[in-house]
Amino acid sequence: MILVKECIMEKFIHGKYSDFVDWQDTDGNVINASDGGIIFVEGKYYWYGQAMRNKGFGLKGTGGQVTDVGVNMYSSPDLLNWKYEGVALAVENDVQSPLCPPLRFERPKIIYNDKTGKYVMWFHYIKAPGDHSFGEGGGEAGIAIADKVTGPYKFLYTLRPIDNEGVVRDCTLYKDSDGSAYFIYDRDETFDVPTRCIHIVKLTDDYLLPSDEYKRIAPCFRREAPAVIFRDGYYYMITSDMTAWEANKAKYFRAKSLLGEWEDMGDPYANDSEGNSFMSQTTYAFRIEGTDSFIHMAEKHNKENFLHCSYIWLPIDFVGDGRLSISYREEWSL
Repeated sequence: MILVKECIMEKFIHGKYSDFVDWQDTDGNVINASDGGIIFVEGKYYWYGQAMRNKGFGLKGTGGQVTDVGVNMYSSPDLLNWKYEGVALAVENDVQSPLCPPLRFERPKIIYNDKTGKYVMWFHYIKAPGDHSFGEGGGEAGIAIADKVTGPYKFLYTLRPIDNEGVVRDCTLYKDSDGSAYFIYDRDETFDVPTRCIHIVKLTDDYLLPSDEYKRIAPCFRREAPAVIFRDGYYYMITSDMTAWEANKAKYFRAKSLLGEWEDMGDPYANDSEGNSFMSQTTYAFRIEGTDSFIHMAEKHNKENFLHCSYIWLPIDFVGDGRLSISYREEWSL
């Protein structure tokens, strides 16, 4: 375990492939925002993610991969120095509540609705004790809203898009330039032969429900951990294979339309000699405000202690002919 001790961060530090590097907030505490995302509001970036526990992997509520806190929030003017803003979406210590811990608010994503003035969060919800299943509470989309980006977020309900049957696994949100929004998720179908494939569902104007418009992304069969960006006429979606907490080889896809035809573009990692995405898994990707530069966010899962997962943030390079590339760097500056 490597602890980054600088009071003021001037660069992103990842260390070697095998290192687990702890990033600290401005109070000197380990940043705890698993599988989250970024939203830019009034001159600041806000980074949020599930608060993991100081434990290794375990089932029936014993492991560190579940939360007994909720979704943490941090803010930064420069993407390097992060101030803790508190718990944006909190658990509720009432055994009758759907938010009673230990549970999972995995892969939370937040977008702002310009029409309603609300911040809307969608996430992968798994009720207590936080184990995947096909039954109710074993994998839904959770929805919460707030008046401020930092919350508090009010939990509304859970649902399964399209037909209320396919189980929700890894997911993300994408807000397009026209204000429309999309829920993108790995759909696990509860049929005789379980199948999993990424689906893209357009949301209603208030971003609170799925609409009837959706697309099964056939090339994304048995892919998860989606992250989407748009540049120069193409939507790009970076995904991982399915190996639970073990790292694996990534693939990315591109399309001219979110609900159109997607093309398999292969591995986005340029120098991934071990074929394991630099021992990490995609969590999000975003444009640096005021630039044409993008950052790919990934997480190196630490099954021995989930509080000490590592964050791997790398620049996305566009190499011509509508292709992208991500190279590992032990450290780098904006």
